[in-house]
Amino acid sequence: MRKALFLDRDGVVNVDHGYLYKAQQFEFIDGVFEACKAFQDAGFDIVIVTNQSGIGRGYYTEQDFQALTDWMINQFEQNGISILDVQFCPHHPEKALPEYLQDCDCRKPAPGMLLKAINEFGIDPKMSIMVGDKASDMQAAENADVGQKFLVKTGKAVTDLARSSADKVFSNLKAIADELLDK
Repeated sequence: MRKALFLDRDGVVNVDHGYLYKAQQFEFIDGVFEACKAFQDAGFDIVIVTNQSGIGRGYYTEQDFQALTDWMINQFEQNGISILDVQFCPHHPEKALPEYLQDCDCRKPAPGMLLKAINEFGIDPKMSIMVGDKASDMQAAENADVGQKFLVKTGKAVTDLARSSADKVFSNLKAIADELLDK
């Protein structure tokens, strides 16, 4: 079975500017490519799991999101990194257009996006890692039985709930790679 590095997008991969959907607004966090390459070289597949309620709220479309995702994946590829999959949830239980207004099983903290990737790609959750910047990321990992869950300080302010839900808190993704992987 495969092992995965599950990454939240906004606040982990890129600076969270809020409802981001244009490449010119996308700002990779320092060290992301180096960290992802190190995890890939250590045998991890990389899967991005991201709540995208901006779609549901009508701020941008699924096509806008896909265009940005294609651009982002290309940036990773130019740095020698393969992204296995990008899972996204466009739903919101309270603030969304009718077609997206639902309490779903994919919006973190629900584990749906992680479970879909685990099942689709034969990923062993116990051998995998989730990196996020919010309690909901840690709770989704817990709900999907992911082996390790780490919080980074590059996104939302670290809350007590987030801190207590995580196995450890790091300054950024590169710090996780530096500690966990043999250099």
